[in-house]
Amino acid sequence: MPLHQDFSPRLISGDAFGQLLSACWAAGGAPGAAIDTAERDDGFLFQLDASLYFQTPDEWCPTDRWACERAVGDVLDVGCGAGRHALVLRESGHRVLGVDPSPGAVSVARQRGVDVKQLAVPLPAHHLGVFDTVAMLGGNLALLGSDGTAKQVLASLASVTHEGSRIVGTGMDPHLPDIGADGAAYLEENRRRGRLPGQFQMRVRYGAAASEWFEYLMASEQELVGVLRDTPWRLSEISPYEESRYGVVLVRR
Repeated sequence: MPLHQDFSPRLISGDAFGQLLSACWAAGGAPGAAIDTAERDDGFLFQLDASLYFQTPDEWCPTDRWACERAVGDVLDVGCGAGRHALVLRESGHRVLGVDPSPGAVSVARQRGVDVKQLAVPLPAHHLGVFDTVAMLGGNLALLGSDGTAKQVLASLASVTHEGSRIVGTGMDPHLPDIGADGAAYLEENRRRGRLPGQFQMRVRYGAAASEWFEYLMASEQELVGVLRDTPWRLSEISPYEESRYGVVLVRR
């Protein structure tokens, strides 16, 4: 739900996403139990119900199901959050390790039975093992961040995979006819600055807590192919669009 007025108390730097998931988990993952606010760096605000992070597969968007079904072998779940995808992948017979930078998210995922480490991408030099699949579900292709940081993220994911490994992920195309005047102006300003149009600067807010600002990349298929250029990964398969959402399989060269 878009917002244009900010009536929040003075914000304190903290693990807003972890606090959000913890509150929703304490309420049994019920809809309406915890609502977060995502803030773009131009002041645009929108809200999201945290029950999304506890949904079962029949509640997922079709592109997430499409991508999840294409996982093979051992899986690294990047940005695993509360573990909704990791748990389903494990039930399907995969060995799954989740990673997430949020201490609160890691705590919730562990309580739910997920094997998880507190790590962000690009992954640091860290012995995680070698994986057949990297999952970047729930729109987490956006964690590529920008055209520049994407090269670092993709190189770090190549370091924990092997030739023929795959990334299964879901992303969003920002070039929508109904994006609105605010969104269109933001994309145009990015173009003017020489950035990819869908390169967003974001932070998560919950109560009086606000996360650090982070880069979040929404890209069309053509833009994603450009981001992959000169990386170890190539686009192998893309799903039909569901509104602005799509799923992909990227294969390591």
